Parts: sequence; structure tokens; C-alpha cells
Amino acid sequence: MKTVADTSLIFTPVSYVEPLKLDSMFPQHQPVELEIGCGDGGFLAQYAARHPNHNFIGLERLKGRLGKLDRRGQRECLTNLRLVRIEAAYFVKYLLPPTSLAAVHIYFPDPWPKKRHHKNRLVKGGFPDELARALQPGGRVFLRTDDLDYFTQMREAFDGATQFKAVETPAELRDVVTDFERDFNAQGIPTNHAAYRLAPS
Repeated sequence: MKTVADTSLIFTPVSYVEPLKLDSMFPQHQPVELEIGCGDGGFLAQYAARHPNHNFIGLERLKGRLGKLDRRGQRECLTNLRLVRIEAAYFVKYLLPPTSLAAVHIYFPDPWPKKRHHKNRLVKGGFPDELARALQPGGRVFLRTDDLDYFTQMREAFDGATQFKAVETPAELRDVVTDFERDFNAQGIPTNHAAYRLAPS
């Protein structure tokens, strides 16, 4: 079996102030999807393996988690996967070229449960506009969280963004669960799902 051993999937941008050339990150030119906060890759490794005709970027700030997913991606020959260690809001705003993404996945982001910390949440007013700039027309955003308060805020943010329309999360996507999700569900904590489609301009 062909392997990609010793070939790290972690990508270091040449510049942190200019938009990335996404085509240069992957061996094949194909649609690109982004997962924000990929953790140790419970979702992304599975999904990239099932969809070799798409390229995937995983963002994560924690070095240990990124290294774990890097090693798994190498073992599974996921040449359509690249990983970036960076703060998500900055990456979306400054490094993503316009209309470059087919989909964005945001699963179980830090809920910052204390009210005084809500300002630190990623998905809030203004964030849908940043994603809209980076998405292709018809591109989709998929959301999951176990935190009902944060889920309400997510829905309010996207429902208030007129360029997005609520859609159903495909069953095939729901079937790919994250490690966090599996643990929460085992404790009887349900997953809240939402999905949005960017309307053509």
C-alpha cells in the first residue's frame, strides 16, 4: 500500500498577511472544505477518507491535537488533507481568498459558558459575513454543538445574515460523528445540528 510516511500534512503559510493560494496546498485541484477546530481529527479524518474528490483544511490551535491528526492522516494516506495551526477568526478573515470554499464545518467550538466570556465565542454577529466572503455561491456551513445556549446564538447569527438560508444537514454527514460528540451522546447529551446555504449573489 502506498504511504505518505514522513510527509507532514501540517501546512505553514509563507505569509500570514496575504491570502493563501489554496491550489498550491494540494496535489489535486478540487473543491475545498474547511473544518474550524478539528481537534484530534475524529470527524475530519473520516470525512476526508470518504471524499477523496474534495480537499480539506483543518484548523486547530493545540499542537498536540494537530500532531495526532497529522500522524493519522499520514497512516491513512490522506493526500487531500492539510492542517494549519492558527487562530480561526484570523484565518477566515485574512488568509482565505474570496469564493474559495465549498463548505465550512464548525463542530463543538468552545462555548465559553460564562456570560462575561461570551464575547470570545467564534460564531456571533459579523462572523457569517466573513464566511460568506470566503464561500462559493451555494456553499454551505454546517454547525454542531452540545451547548444549547451557544446553539441559539449560532442560529441567531446565521438567521440574521440575509445571504444565508437554513437547510437540512444531510444524513450522510450526520453519520460521521466527532470524538466529542460520541462522548457527549454516551452521557445522554444530544447534539444540536444546523446547516446554512449561501444564496447565489
